[in-house]
Amino acid sequence: MLKRLPILCVALLALAACGHAGDNGTAPPPAPAATGTTMTTPAATPTPAASAASASASTAAAAGTSTVAAPAAAATTAAATPAVDDSQFVEGKDYYRIDPAQPKYIPTGKVEVVEVFSYACPACWQFHGTMDRIEKSLPADAVTHYLPSSMRPDENWVVYQRAYFAAEALGVRAKTQDAMFDATWKTGETATYDLSTGQPKPKDAWPTIEDIAKFYAKFGVDPKEFVAVANSFSINTKMKQADDMQKAYGVNETPNIVVDGKYRVSPHDVGSTQRTIDVIQWLVAKEAAGK
Repeated sequence: MLKRLPILCVALLALAACGHAGDNGTAPPPAPAATGTTMTTPAATPTPAASAASASASTAAAAGTSTVAAPAAAATTAAATPAVDDSQFVEGKDYYRIDPAQPKYIPTGKVEVVEVFSYACPACWQFHGTMDRIEKSLPADAVTHYLPSSMRPDENWVVYQRAYFAAEALGVRAKTQDAMFDATWKTGETATYDLSTGQPKPKDAWPTIEDIAKFYAKFGVDPKEFVAVANSFSINTKMKQADDMQKAYGVNETPNIVVDGKYRVSPHDVGSTQRTIDVIQWLVAKEAAGK
């Protein structure tokens, strides 16, 4: 009989993929340092190089080199239309087309960038610093949303998904996003993994929604209110909607980035932090240009 191995979470230069819905895993996640505060492979949250200039900025720069004065109205029109080099990235390698295209996760008039993630995914923890950079680098006509995944119930992902939506409903999600990752993967306060061994804790030692409520209490949330909201019908509905949307997007590993319900990017497949940032910025410019 095959022995069940720990789940698959292979980290490659901080651009790994966790999850793979339905798999049982073939290798353990990277083991944390002996102190139990950081993971040894890969290193702590990456600090990617500064993002490449957007395609729209390139257009403006190119316009600035012209020696022929252009009418003011024409210059304004050119600046508002991003330039997109369709040969820069390769479909099926750097990004994947979602066919058929799906609705936006949260409908807005802006180009939507969605990260499918879990606080319980070590690769997502390694990537969250990069996601912060992506969010800050997006133009004014783009918006970032987060879709918490529950694809690994055997690793307690469901409780983290529930906690995310409760924190969002109570207005503390944005200011606790990074802190929740650190509590799960640095201090171990909300960890399902034993950070000293890199292996999941026994199931009876997994954090419950009540345990996680104590973390959010540090940010001014009443623990009883947090638990009540987390277990409410509205949160159950949001969780079901998130699961359905993840399936519609074809996401089977985390982290994954979805642009406007049309394109999917796997940092693991792209292979480098900077190129991941570049391809997402390019897809956003592509959408903004209507291509």
